[in-house]
Amino acid sequence: MAYLKWALIIIFWGAIAVVLQYSLPQRDIVRIVNTYEERQDLNDWTRIFWSEPDDQSTSLSNRDVQFIQAVRANGKPIVYRNEDTSWGWPPYFKFDTANLYTEANDAISDKDDPDWVAVTHYGWRNEFMSIFPNAVSLKHVDGPDVRLIPWFNIIFLTVFFAIIWAIWVRWRRFRQRRIDPMLESVEDSLYAAGDAIEERQNGFRRWLDSWKSK
Repeated sequence: MAYLKWALIIIFWGAIAVVLQYSLPQRDIVRIVNTYEERQDLNDWTRIFWSEPDDQSTSLSNRDVQFIQAVRANGKPIVYRNEDTSWGWPPYFKFDTANLYTEANDAISDKDDPDWVAVTHYGWRNEFMSIFPNAVSLKHVDGPDVRLIPWFNIIFLTVFFAIIWAIWVRWRRFRQRRIDPMLESVEDSLYAAGDAIEERQNGFRRWLDSWKSK
């Protein structure tokens, strides 16, 4: 039973960690090399990794998606999709896809004269399943070595775990005041019932032994 309990706890917190890792904003310092628009097939099992900016998205099997191609300082490529999140999940309330596409085109540069930008995005990149992180915003930075402190993530996670801690403390106090005494009362009643049954069984045995002795 203890193994099942810990397995459920690990699965629960693992699922929360995956959701947070996917949804919280991340920032990459990159050099934008190209932008393009391409029609993408929306497979049933990968649809959750694409935004649904309008009601038609749930019935479409494919649609045109804007992409931003970039290169990191170490030379590794990264491709972002550029889609509105609207009122959906994650709650970035992004409605400026066209503006971001224009900004990305304006920031295109080459190796000889690089223009470094910090791209804020969420999501994952997976070549096998054709999953792309969604770019939310970009801003110009002085160079590829600029230190970016994730203040939003720090504050969000601090508040999140503070709320979880407060809920856990209150639940523990409630359990100690209400649930544990009730369980102890039930346990005592069961022990008392068991003792009574055992006493009756012993009395019955003594009665039988008295008849045998006769």
